[in-house]
Amino acid sequence: MVRLFAYGALSIVFVLHLAAAGLDGSAVGTLLTLTLLGDAAISLWLTTRADRLGRRRTLLIGAALMAAGGLAFLLTSRFELLLAAAIVGVISPNGKEIGPFLSIEQAALSQLLPDRERTRVFARYNLAGSLAAALGALAGGWVPAWLAGAGWAEADAFRAVLAGYAAAGVVLALLLARLSPAIDVAPAPLAGRGRRLGLHRSRGTVLRLSALFGLDAFAGGFILQSVMAYWFHVRFGADPAALGSLFFAANLLAACSALLAHRIAARFGLVHTMVFTHLPSNVLLVLVPLMPTLPLAVGLLLVRFSISQMDVPTRQSYTMAVVDPDERSAAAGVTTIVRSVGAALAPVVGGAFLMSGSGAPFFVAGGLKIVYDLALFRMFRTLRPPEEEAGPPPAAR
Repeated sequence: MVRLFAYGALSIVFVLHLAAAGLDGSAVGTLLTLTLLGDAAISLWLTTRADRLGRRRTLLIGAALMAAGGLAFLLTSRFELLLAAAIVGVISPNGKEIGPFLSIEQAALSQLLPDRERTRVFARYNLAGSLAAALGALAGGWVPAWLAGAGWAEADAFRAVLAGYAAAGVVLALLLARLSPAIDVAPAPLAGRGRRLGLHRSRGTVLRLSALFGLDAFAGGFILQSVMAYWFHVRFGADPAALGSLFFAANLLAACSALLAHRIAARFGLVHTMVFTHLPSNVLLVLVPLMPTLPLAVGLLLVRFSISQMDVPTRQSYTMAVVDPDERSAAAGVTTIVRSVGAALAPVVGGAFLMSGSGAPFFVAGGLKIVYDLALFRMFRTLRPPEEEAGPPPAAR
């Protein structure tokens, strides 16, 4: 929750801060891409070594990189230094999970839980994170507005949020240092020939899932929360306080949708839940920039968020369920990294229109996500997790 609160706050002001520092659309797109690519590279290195280094130690390294990244963006506006910070630091410009944390925690939870409890606990885990991200978005919008009202310059108000992000990394490290050593596991023995990046029997499954998840993340990279905040600012003149309130409500709805995912999956199955809640949300996404007024655009986006995150705990649970237990850390790490790379490529590809205020990012993202949904259903509807091996849930038959 500490981590996601900081992510949510930063997502509101990150692009606004870079624009206030004088960076143009191409430079912002490059920084967003390198931020996500750097996070992906560091996460891949850490998650594939987490069991050997120790899970708690690996999480502490991630917290240190989070604090360092926030501090770097706070202290300088020189483009070359920001590039270095984007590559090395753990920075979340979209208000969502980044870095090695999620993969390690998923593997640890899956190891401790029976199969039928996995999706329910993942839903609660995501609920806590979404609520924290929602509160962070609210703070990220209202704190700069309050500081500006107190006479602060706009750029200084944005830097205050960056200072809070760096401080959150320090708080996170202090909390992680108090975790029980029981979260660490003895390194698994080498599984013989054929193991790559910690994968063996399930490598093909993980690679196919990774390709699809990468497509979904690539599409999502066009509509990072910070990019949507900028679009609402340019298109309708929404100020930071209004943007913070909007994304607070959006993340709150997303949190509730994640909590409902377990009940729907228990009735319809994980794959059906992933596809048939995600598909209509992407149709709504395409319609957002077609709305003529701010209330209509906000209303449609909020409806979209109310169903858009049901695939998150189900996707995480499904990935952990269809691989061998000794592949879970690697599977979570590889799929997460591919998602990060996919999201990282989008800003540099779409840099020309991300800062234009046009509806192009919504159209491209929604169309690609629809392709992802259809491909996922076709490729994986027959590969069931252990809790569904006797057949799909009655409602899905």
